[in-house]
Amino acid sequence: MSILTFSTLLMECLRYRKGFEWMNDTLNFMLGGTLRKHEMEGKFTGSFYYFLGVTITAACFPQSCASLGICQLAVADPAASFFGRMTRNVYWSRIQNGFFGIGRNKGFLGFLGGALACLPMNYRILSLATMHTGHIGVTSPASIAMASVLLGLAGSFADLCVPTPALTMPKEVCGVPMLPFHVDDNVVVPIFSGFMCTKIFEYLQW
Repeated sequence: MSILTFSTLLMECLRYRKGFEWMNDTLNFMLGGTLRKHEMEGKFTGSFYYFLGVTITAACFPQSCASLGICQLAVADPAASFFGRMTRNVYWSRIQNGFFGIGRNKGFLGFLGGALACLPMNYRILSLATMHTGHIGVTSPASIAMASVLLGLAGSFADLCVPTPALTMPKEVCGVPMLPFHVDDNVVVPIFSGFMCTKIFEYLQW
């Protein structure tokens, strides 16, 4: 994953440089229908942030927690976006400017939808894991359900905290040009979810 992340970063840095326009042309030809407007105008694509998030999560947490953290990204992120779009006219649920920028232009109903969408997957995975690995901690259906809910809430909360539009690096710092990095949910969600998973497992003695 480290090699793939570095290769994607290299491609992102080169695709708008003179002599490497073919990279951008190829990317637009293959993924043009899925690229967002800002990704076609010079910002890094979500693929780089996904690979980066997965790499950091896998390196920082035990395999089980890292895998569950990545699963929260796979489900909570698109589910929260879907429910957020479906309830965008429910004005009381909208956060608008957010709390000190956190959650800007997102909604509580999208957050809850993302968390609930993770519940069946988390419950099934944890049920199978506790059944086959013989954990000596608390493995009742109630504890598995609690862990499933908390994991879903963690993933959806991490997605909620990433503001829209995303916070981006300034173009220059002290006269030095900066790469167009920004805070991306593909990085934040799996890392935060993986961290919370370790704490949940510690509490339940799994």
